[in-house]
Amino acid sequence: MTTLFKLALMCYLLVFAGQTLEHSSHCSVATTVEGKVVDAKTGEPILFCTIGVFQNGRLISGTETDLDGNYFISDLKAGIYDMEATYVGYAAQKQIGIVITANKVNRVNFQLSDDAVLLDLGVEIKEYKVPLIKMDNTTSGATITADKIRNLPSKQISAINTDKSNDGNQISVKGSRSKETVYFLDGVRVNGSQIPQSEIQSDESYAKIQENTFYNTDDESVSTFALDVDKAAYSNVRRFLENGKMPPHDAVRIEEMINYFPYAYPEPKDKEIIAVHTHLTSCPWNDDLELLHIGVQSKKMDISSMPLSNLVFLLDVSGSMNEINKLPLVIESMKILLNQLRPDDRVAIVTYAGMASVPLTSTKVAEKDKILASLDKLQAGGSTAGAQGIITAYEIAVQNFIKNGNNRVILATDGDFNVGVSDNKSLEKLIEEKRNSGVFLSVLGYGMGNYKDDKLQILADKGNGNHAYIDDRDEAIKVLGAEFGGTMYTLAKDVKFQIEFNPAVVQHYKLCGYENRLLAKEDFNNDQKDGGELGMGHQMTAIYEIIRHKNHNVDLLKYSPELNPKKKSNKYLDELATIKFRYKDPNGQKSQKWEQVIKNHLTPFDGLSPDIKFSIAIANGALILRNAQTVSDHSLSNVIEMVSNSKVGQDDKNKLEFIHLMELAADLNGEDFEN
Repeated sequence: MTTLFKLALMCYLLVFAGQTLEHSSHCSVATTVEGKVVDAKTGEPILFCTIGVFQNGRLISGTETDLDGNYFISDLKAGIYDMEATYVGYAAQKQIGIVITANKVNRVNFQLSDDAVLLDLGVEIKEYKVPLIKMDNTTSGATITADKIRNLPSKQISAINTDKSNDGNQISVKGSRSKETVYFLDGVRVNGSQIPQSEIQSDESYAKIQENTFYNTDDESVSTFALDVDKAAYSNVRRFLENGKMPPHDAVRIEEMINYFPYAYPEPKDKEIIAVHTHLTSCPWNDDLELLHIGVQSKKMDISSMPLSNLVFLLDVSGSMNEINKLPLVIESMKILLNQLRPDDRVAIVTYAGMASVPLTSTKVAEKDKILASLDKLQAGGSTAGAQGIITAYEIAVQNFIKNGNNRVILATDGDFNVGVSDNKSLEKLIEEKRNSGVFLSVLGYGMGNYKDDKLQILADKGNGNHAYIDDRDEAIKVLGAEFGGTMYTLAKDVKFQIEFNPAVVQHYKLCGYENRLLAKEDFNNDQKDGGELGMGHQMTAIYEIIRHKNHNVDLLKYSPELNPKKKSNKYLDELATIKFRYKDPNGQKSQKWEQVIKNHLTPFDGLSPDIKFSIAIANGALILRNAQTVSDHSLSNVIEMVSNSKVGQDDKNKLEFIHLMELAADLNGEDFEN
């Protein structure tokens, strides 16, 4: 080999090596790919469509489209990939051999075509069984990192399959002997029973409540709020207290605590849909205040005369639901609801974990065995694509829409969405768009530890819906059985109340609760502004704290006679306020208004009915649990005594239960009282 040839070959190898290194360098640079997914016929964006990126048949990365149908993936390296777009109701589209290069915007768009067969056939959920014994397993130890904990399908001790031994409170995992499970706390070996409850972290979330303040009627004499007949807070607070913990302040929604119980309010007469009853009385928790008690009763109807139902059970079957008080209780709840329906009512089932599936298309309740079989097949596992499930459920509800019927999605979940759209603002936007479909929403919350109350409140409040928390089978029977009409049938939508206080009589006022339902006074007459939903036979109670008009050490106003009681006509001094009520028919777009005067007449507390006394006592207890500023004595013993004195009999389960909960709370607060 000549010297010249050797030199030429060496130069070639150096150049080739350089090019190879340069190419390798480019391939290792993280790059991006973006695009949009639209409906092939209409060009409309497809929201929350799943985008998968594959290489050599292996899933490399993935994401979902946003509210405008766009997606963005930033963790890819330059190379050749296959990409696929999938969404329920559309045929999947796959693009092969896409070259993704560095240092540029790589754009890949998709146009999906309808695939009606997919929704018609549904998706069968197959049971996956883990072998009871792995013959090659050996005992081992491991350090669990924070990342691994975050990615576990369940973060709760109660979700672990455990057996308790007879010697103490030792925990045995997966059936092993109790002493084989070893615990270390801060590096020190301890028994399972020695782990303090304070070390078991809760991942629950609640919307921050900014307690209402007093308004001066000289500045603002009008109070406006949307109706709220939800009851979730009470059963959730009960769960905390029965588990030996005080509830977070933000979990105590006063209006939902009061509205949980039934009261003997007179029903509306003739063609009226509601009856409003008001009482002005003294305040048991502050001598400087008076209370305006407002009790609302909606019309009751025979279930047999109610319109046909088109229901979609939207069930969370993700890994976080794999606990005894979650998916098994959800299935039991749906069976209780199914028993209330008539043969011609219709039910579909949509489930969601990593993605949405349709195990049962819309089916008449006459085929009850088919519906039950679909429920009994459900198993929990995977992540939680809640938004995709919501979209799919509404699509099916709209496909089977019954004109003038009861079209409703029933969402059962712990609210722990973690795939796709999951932040509160985006969920709010999504559900506001869906409420225009004419489909109503019932939100049922389950479980503990990772319960996302704030998300479920948004879905219920913004989606023409109601919200309940199901902590056991008895609560499921109450909400979906005894209160079936109120939970499932809407009597009026966008319901709003406005109270105009008489400045000559009332100096200051404050609404107890309803913080997340307050409206501007201009919203009352604005039919575009969302209100609350009123169900068949629903009740609502609202309580105002009031300070009467006093002019102690203040000169009478000379130039504002309208604010001067002595210069004002005596014509209205017998009126405390005027209450107005505005609502729409379930299928209507224009609201109707109703109003009545509240007389300036004080009823002594002892002269109130037992039911009204009871509702005021609940408000007192809730204000104490909330640590409200207007309560002069935060002793729960006074609340217990108040309820006990309101003719509580042994058969009055509601009052006895409330007394029990207040005793638990008093004990947790360290109060010394006699049971």
